[in-house]
Amino acid sequence: MSLWSRITEALSALATGESLATVFDRLRTPPERSVAFTIAVIALGAKMAKADGQVTRDEVAAFREVFQIAAEDEQQAARVFNLARQDIAGYGEYARRISTMFQDDPGTLCDLMEGLFHIALADGFYHPNENAFLADVSRMFGQSEAQFRSLRARFVEGAPRDPHDVLGVAPGTPLEEVRQIWRKLVRDNHPDAMIARGVPTEAIRLAEKRLADINRAWDDIRGAAQARDHAPQHV
Repeated sequence: MSLWSRITEALSALATGESLATVFDRLRTPPERSVAFTIAVIALGAKMAKADGQVTRDEVAAFREVFQIAAEDEQQAARVFNLARQDIAGYGEYARRISTMFQDDPGTLCDLMEGLFHIALADGFYHPNENAFLADVSRMFGQSEAQFRSLRARFVEGAPRDPHDVLGVAPGTPLEEVRQIWRKLVRDNHPDAMIARGVPTEAIRLAEKRLADINRAWDDIRGAAQARDHAPQHV
């Protein structure tokens, strides 16, 4: 059974009255965790798309970009998105369920937040209601305010951006220590590592922007350190 068929089956169970808790309990272990991840992005993305008062073609197209939907799967994927929009469960219920499922795997929750930011920015405008929605979901996922600010800075044009936030290090951290953290982040965000976390192969494009941001943050911090080292000393 394809990924989209399994997702449709799970969402259809919700449509016929099965509880969200029961459905997610069946999706706790690999490979079904990838189904749960995809359902979370679909459901939260569909509900967030309404946060600014409308669901645009750009937002639906952004969802297709995240999951690299093959032509033969487009009809099934469209049905899944529509099922999610019709589901009566509130976004908080989905967010809490997925947070519980991945509570020992914060990397996957970060992957999910990135997918939601990608959808939110698809129409070229970051609506205040979308910001409130994402901030609330981030809190439900147990992320800190600094983590949320880092995500927002990487996706929202003009948002304050500190490369230390991107790498999760404090300003003044020794450069060699920052280097080790940067290397670990690069390893952790390799496509193979994401698949091992339960991120479906269809969503691996999520890693491309993150790796670019991680490498740019390291370049910024290293460049600033080198500039300080070569600055003329005044006595």
